[in-house]
Amino acid sequence: QVQLVESGGGLVQAGGSLRLSCTGSGRTFSSYGVGWFRQALGKERAFVAAINLSGSSTGYADSVKGRFTISRDNAKNTVYLQMNSLKPEDTAVYYCAATSRLGLQGKEYAYEYWGQGTQVTVSS
Repeated sequence: QVQLVESGGGLVQAGGSLRLSCTGSGRTFSSYGVGWFRQALGKERAFVAAINLSGSSTGYADSVKGRFTISRDNAKNTVYLQMNSLKPEDTAVYYCAATSRLGLQGKEYAYEYWGQGTQVTVSS
């Protein structure tokens, strides 16, 4: 069982930056790949980024490539999402999720555990 808690969301102007954190409970957090997803109002939840167990491999949605960076610190049981050059269309609730599947996972069904989400609002 893994419990995930996101933090770091808030209100930022377009062009600004935010860093989201996803902290997992339990000693086995480093055994899970982690992904970030987001859901804008009235839209389906969408993949944003993923990172493997060790942090050696990452993947991104085309819409955030070059602007967002996912990383992890297993000693702190935490995965980060650094978001730069934010745009109003990045406004959404951001969720982190954990998967026991190997490799980078971009589909919701691949993830067993989910956090409660953190709101990111980008003003124009």
